[in-house]
Amino acid sequence: MVYESLNLYISSETFTFEPTYVDPTVRRETLVISREDGTLQLNAPPAATLRQEEVLPIFGLVGIIKLNAGDHIIVIDRRERVGKIGEHVIYKLTGHKIIPVRRSRLHLTEQQIQDDVNYVVMLDTLLGAGYFYFSNTFEITNTLQRQTTEATRASPLWQRADERFFWNRFMHKRLIDFGRTRPDDDLSNFILPIMCGFIAIKECTINTTRLTFALISRRSHHRAGTRYHSRGVDDNGNVSNYVETEQLVVTETGARAAYVQTRGSMPMYWTQTANIRYQPKLEILPNPKTAESFKKHFSKQIDTYGNQIVVNLINKHGYEQKLGEEFQRRITALGEPRIRYVHFDFHKECSKMRWDRISVLLDDIRNELSAQGYFKQSPTGAIEKRQTSVVRTNCMDCLDRTNVVQSVLARVSLTQQLRDLNVLPPTSRVEDAVEFDSIFKHVWADNADEVSRQYSGTGALKTDFTRGGKRTRAGALQDFRNSAVRYFKNNFLDGARQDAFNLMLGVYEVDPRLASPFLNQEKPVRYLALPLGVIGSIFLIMMIFFGTPYSLSYRLTLTTLCMVVMVFCLRLIAKNGGDYVDLPRLAARIVSEQGGQDAYEMDAFVDARPPSAAGGGQPHQQAADTTLGREKRH
Repeated sequence: MVYESLNLYISSETFTFEPTYVDPTVRRETLVISREDGTLQLNAPPAATLRQEEVLPIFGLVGIIKLNAGDHIIVIDRRERVGKIGEHVIYKLTGHKIIPVRRSRLHLTEQQIQDDVNYVVMLDTLLGAGYFYFSNTFEITNTLQRQTTEATRASPLWQRADERFFWNRFMHKRLIDFGRTRPDDDLSNFILPIMCGFIAIKECTINTTRLTFALISRRSHHRAGTRYHSRGVDDNGNVSNYVETEQLVVTETGARAAYVQTRGSMPMYWTQTANIRYQPKLEILPNPKTAESFKKHFSKQIDTYGNQIVVNLINKHGYEQKLGEEFQRRITALGEPRIRYVHFDFHKECSKMRWDRISVLLDDIRNELSAQGYFKQSPTGAIEKRQTSVVRTNCMDCLDRTNVVQSVLARVSLTQQLRDLNVLPPTSRVEDAVEFDSIFKHVWADNADEVSRQYSGTGALKTDFTRGGKRTRAGALQDFRNSAVRYFKNNFLDGARQDAFNLMLGVYEVDPRLASPFLNQEKPVRYLALPLGVIGSIFLIMMIFFGTPYSLSYRLTLTTLCMVVMVFCLRLIAKNGGDYVDLPRLAARIVSEQGGQDAYEMDAFVDARPPSAAGGGQPHQQAADTTLGREKRH
């Protein structure tokens, strides 16, 4: 286990982590970090000034990250209990502190000091967003089925963690490397894996049977980011917005059942560059590595989950059509018999709020779902059933349509599980347990909102169906509000959010020898001139009608001129929309080394738009020169 609570003693010379309570079967240790040179020591003798030290009670170490001022320690100082799975307690991270190791910043320039302030704000915002969960004893990053297939149960918690969902692994690198180079000084009891995603745990009663119902969505840290800054696949087969969702049931006798689904962006090289238009242009990038990356993605899927039921929910017409056709062409070319591909045009099939039409999809894959099964474990720990395949669902963003379909599939599986566990009679369904059914709906709707919030910035659309079982006009109005907020955040706030992901995950590493990423942000004259032209035109029109004694014909003439100027400015703003988008500044994430300039998703320190939108030039080469080739690759 990982130490559950510690005292952090802060002195002028050291940081000392000392567990406050340790199970008698676990060795009690202390970790000491020198403030002079950042070195680590295990079980070092207490400092002479121990009584004069500041003492900070904490619940775990998130890790160590290097900024301009040197190493910064991130610790958990507040947590919220989510619930228990069996005997294991699960927590949400609700409070943290970022503490510089070095005592002085005199060696820094004013710009570096300000940059560090920006970095700390980014980390504070991301860690404080409520996205992160942890457990000191439970393998939170692994499904129940994977936990039963581990090679050894004696290895430390972090070694058993699924690397895809171990979000603070980069920040624990110092501790991991320390233990590897000094086998006798293992720091595993201080290495706490943290997961990003969503967890809900509910204690329920169905027909006098008490049980625990849980839903865990694990977001992969590969290609992590925001909606328009992270799309498609990379050279290693990792896709954007990849989420593994596990639905669990644990009875009061200790029997367990689980059902797993996945979602993720379509594994081709494609982009939608934010440009203040409501629907940015979709581009499929011609990349010679597409076939290889596509194959890598599905090879990983099959190796991890077995056969694939690939459910594509995007439109078969309109701007989504070409992406769906390319996806199907790639699936056909792959020729993998373990993949069943289904293209279900969600918006067409379920138009006019006919949400019952999802049954058409269920009928299409019913045989595969029946063969798929689910994981089941007896109270004694014996494995009675295993899930042999997985449904991989996607729409454009893998959020709204995807979550609706996943909740329907989860309900079908849950009915079978509860019957198998003798919680429901053989002919009953989840819907017949009215109180539990309400819990089920709300948990899945909360899951939709949280997964969406992490990727798009707002709660999900269509959650009225998930919560209430039907589409409503009030829900449609809420969707309109969420869509408007998404538009604003995706265009004007997501660059900073993407930077926070890149910084936390080590996609971008701070190097004080390099130029500040927050410099060189000059905008063209039109950046301010065009909005001022629009505002000025509106102001003059108001003055013409309400503040001048001129004749009506003269007013109409002046108003017409102002309208022409305003329309002209608006058209130029729309044409140069990329000038007004909040772009990431930390690290160019290279999607492919062989894809040319268009394979870049973003570039550090310069305009990230392709040359055609940025007015020519070679911004990508400039970015590479500025960063001295330190761009991080996935």
